[in-house]
Amino acid sequence: MRQLLSFLLGLVLGAVIAAAVVTLFAPTSGADLVERIKRGYADTLDEARKASEQRRAELEAELRSKRLSRPTG
Repeated sequence: MRQLLSFLLGLVLGAVIAAAVVTLFAPTSGADLVERIKRGYADTLDEARKASEQRRAELEAELRSKRLSRPTG
């Protein structure tokens, strides 16, 4: 458990440091960078919603199919 906690702490700390370095050395201005991050977040969220809706429709269709093919009795 302790090794897992150390690993996760190192992973998070590494990600934070990497994000700080990228932000400092990015070739765009801060406002542009923030806008790109917001737009990327919004796009990712939109794609996740669409994928979720599609998967839900697939699962509902599968459920309907199984309910119709289930023997009554």
